[in-house]
Amino acid sequence: MDSPYFSFLISGEPFRLFSSSHVVSLLILLFLIVLLYLYRHKLQTPLVSKCTRYVLAALLLLSEVCYQLWHVYTESWSAAYTLPLQLCSVTLLFSAFMLLSKNYVLYEITFFAGIAGAAQALLTPELFYPFPHFRFFHFFLAHAGIVLACLYMTWVEGYRPVLRSIWKTMGFLNLLLIIALLVNKWTGGNYLFVSHKPENASLIDFLGTYPWYILSLEGVALALFSLLFIPFAGKKPTSKERSKDFTS
Repeated sequence: MDSPYFSFLISGEPFRLFSSSHVVSLLILLFLIVLLYLYRHKLQTPLVSKCTRYVLAALLLLSEVCYQLWHVYTESWSAAYTLPLQLCSVTLLFSAFMLLSKNYVLYEITFFAGIAGAAQALLTPELFYPFPHFRFFHFFLAHAGIVLACLYMTWVEGYRPVLRSIWKTMGFLNLLLIIALLVNKWTGGNYLFVSHKPENASLIDFLGTYPWYILSLEGVALALFSLLFIPFAGKKPTSKERSKDFTS
């Protein structure tokens, strides 16, 4: 008999937006963000920094592997909705490789797309499985990991985006949108929600009907990226940043 913590079908009440488990998960992430900021200098020693990056990258990759294995275990794997083509799946993989390689181009894209996408997903999850189901833990750990990875590279490693990074990210998202449309047509899926709106309540509900909400999402993405860039606007690159050729 399948364990209720790993079963594909929900036997009880599904996940509810801003339920106690949802709010507690958000508070835990906020606590971790505060800790990361307060201890950012202590994490900058070479050994500690390397260990932290590798552990966080491993956790992100493990979360994706476990997610795929869960679908195989429950015989629910399908190319229509299990491929890592949702925005947070893509930025999760980018986050892991960014941590391992310290690649600045990955950072540019992941900082904006990762934080904006994961934050929206955390606030209005596309999730049906309640606490303490495996998918509940996977969802919040994976999305929280994306946010923490981006903030780690910013606060600990000294990376930061430039204005050009916004346009790089917008270009990447539009390329990903085209790929998602093609894959959706092939699989019948809804990657990036470009074929129809998500089933759960989300920001997309306020952005118009199909397909016009896709254009609205472009505007929302640009606005969110601009807000994320405000703390970095007008700042001259440090010698450390110039040595990494961040502005190239």
